[in-house]
Amino acid sequence: MEGQDEVSAREQHFHSQVRESTICFLIFAILYIVSYFIITRYKRKSDEQEDEDAIVNRISLFLSTFTLAVSAGAVLLLPFSIISNEILLSFPQNYYIQWLNGSLIHGLWNLASLFSNLCLFVLMPFAFFFLESEGFAGLKKGIRARILETLVMLILLALLILGIVWVASALIDNDAASMESLYDLWEFYLPYLYSCISLMGCLLLLLCTPVGLSRMFTVMGQLLVKPTILEDLDEQIYIITLEEEALQRRLSGLPSSVEYNVTELEQELENVKILKKKLERRKKASAWERNLVYPAVMVLLLIETSISVLLVACNILCLLVDETAMPKGTRGPGIGNASLSAFGFVGAALEIILIFYLMVSSVVGFYSLRVFGNFIPKKDDTTMTKIIGNCVSILVLSSALPVMSRTLGLHKLHLSDTPRDSDTAKPSANGHQKAL
Repeated sequence: MEGQDEVSAREQHFHSQVRESTICFLIFAILYIVSYFIITRYKRKSDEQEDEDAIVNRISLFLSTFTLAVSAGAVLLLPFSIISNEILLSFPQNYYIQWLNGSLIHGLWNLASLFSNLCLFVLMPFAFFFLESEGFAGLKKGIRARILETLVMLILLALLILGIVWVASALIDNDAASMESLYDLWEFYLPYLYSCISLMGCLLLLLCTPVGLSRMFTVMGQLLVKPTILEDLDEQIYIITLEEEALQRRLSGLPSSVEYNVTELEQELENVKILKKKLERRKKASAWERNLVYPAVMVLLLIETSISVLLVACNILCLLVDETAMPKGTRGPGIGNASLSAFGFVGAALEIILIFYLMVSSVVGFYSLRVFGNFIPKKDDTTMTKIIGNCVSILVLSSALPVMSRTLGLHKLHLSDTPRDSDTAKPSANGHQKAL
């Protein structure tokens, strides 16, 4: 009987591993396909020539798509964990959701952490150097020469980073134990380096999110059709049309030698055409879209912003006056053990909405900063170098989102507790993500 129980437990563990691997593959395949369509929407079409550079661009495109899919997975895992916890609490004995357990969620977090490290330290540097490489002088030009140059650049970059961290550790903490810990590349160095990058991502999020919260109203105002109150759109369209015709006559009358005036007039004419399209769109919009959608969206944004600020203020106040409110590492409820909110499923749904809202606001704030203004992708006119920069930026922001949500009190779920009896226990492969 003991032998049969051991075989049965071994089969159950095997089937659970296959099930979790299949679910992870399907989720990542969907995210990869969506990310591919997003990147190809913005990628410059002139980069699609059929030669050696086309192969390099295609490889860089696949690596960037992989990175963007990992970033999307890192963002979606936090809401997925919260909603999974509430589903397990609502239907603890349901046969059809037995696959949704703590082992699966923990495995997804470990994979997200592993792939984030892989993309941040290997794939994206390789894609950038591979895109800029031409091969060493004296060697035969081709893909192999460019791969060789890229690998050499990656090795030199790794040695440079290792040396910088080694010197910084010697200057800050001149201790034999800390120096010996740097020899352990997998268990200490990479998790520590990833934690430093997550810290920089958190600081960037704290800088971008307030800017994004204030810019969300302007961005939505540009996307939506505003109500026409005390405005005559026909008269405005007529005036814009006359201005467009006047600019076209001035352009046709200027000699081709006056390049500065021609360029300036062409830019002004382009701005007038854009303004005319906006006015025509406002005229064609229905009364429901003008008078109902715009006010409803603005009120919703105001409510979400107010709730976010209130929750953050309450959490900071609790951290200041109550020592028990401080994060306690691995202590707390695990998956399916307790609800994350006093309001149950409604509170969890509100947390998910706020997390998505904060992530969107941080991205809007990131592109609104003057330093990163040139990173804004343009449809069908974005180079692969700029796409790589955007993917790295989004990856850093997404990797810092769980930490910031935890710090601001929007996420209290712990994944390091022992799973329930119905779960299949699985050892962690990455120690620095346990406290999430």
